[in-house]
Amino acid sequence: MVITGFDYHRVQVADGVSLNAAVGGSGSPIVLLHGFPQTHLMWRHVAADLAADHTVICPDLRGYGASDKPAETGPDVYSKRTMAADIVALARALGHDRFALAGHDRGALVAFRAGLDHPDTITHLACLDVLPTLDMWDAMRGASAAVGFHLYLMAQPPGLPETMIGATPDAFFGYFLDLWTNDPSAIPPDVRRAYLDASRAAVPSIVADYRASAGIDIAHDQTDLAAGTKLRMPVTVVQQDWGAALGFDAAALWRAWAPDLHHQTVTCGHYMPEEAPTEITKTLQSLLTR
Repeated sequence: MVITGFDYHRVQVADGVSLNAAVGGSGSPIVLLHGFPQTHLMWRHVAADLAADHTVICPDLRGYGASDKPAETGPDVYSKRTMAADIVALARALGHDRFALAGHDRGALVAFRAGLDHPDTITHLACLDVLPTLDMWDAMRGASAAVGFHLYLMAQPPGLPETMIGATPDAFFGYFLDLWTNDPSAIPPDVRRAYLDASRAAVPSIVADYRASAGIDIAHDQTDLAAGTKLRMPVTVVQQDWGAALGFDAAALWRAWAPDLHHQTVTCGHYMPEEAPTEITKTLQSLLTR
């Protein structure tokens, strides 16, 4: 499947690693990063709307979709630092030294790291329905942490998680597509099949991405926290409206990293760009005027 009206490129971003990217529109550039267990297709509605005024770039992250899936030969292969460097290299190869960046879920963690590591490159930053890695692990306590069981499963050393997930990949990945969607029609059957097909072929690299978030990504965030590193660009964070069920002040957690923060909640499921594309498009358009 493709995003209608977009051109597709395969761009080398590192030794032996090329990303699949859909590019459309014209104007100031914005890069949109997908989450789990999805591909760049999750942005299909928002990307088409933003392309009226912007150059929109929608890649598959390293390890996902039609992008390359290098073997996890070390902890840095799927660190968010490495994946963020991929995105900067992709944009530069397409002619953009500075660009806005929005990410959802896993893509938001890559976007967060890009904002910290490349502050002179990222002009505006949006993170959808995620907490920074350090805050996420701190917030998950007691029985309420059961909602994130997959995080703990994929944090285990290589072998067991890949075997377990690989035995029933459609059931595993489909579980999250069902559980986290308030409106099932937002992910129609053909898109669901595309997500499952892509994820089935990427079990080791998806696990490696999550494993990095329980290891090297924490170390990188701890270093920045100790150094007082902040996100210097305008930042928008959008999260589900869980109300008191969150048990923590998400806006306050984000503000510690992003002094210029706009935080908002939306009433929909986790897959916001598919369930509430009009609202997410307006939110990103507003961010780009700041």
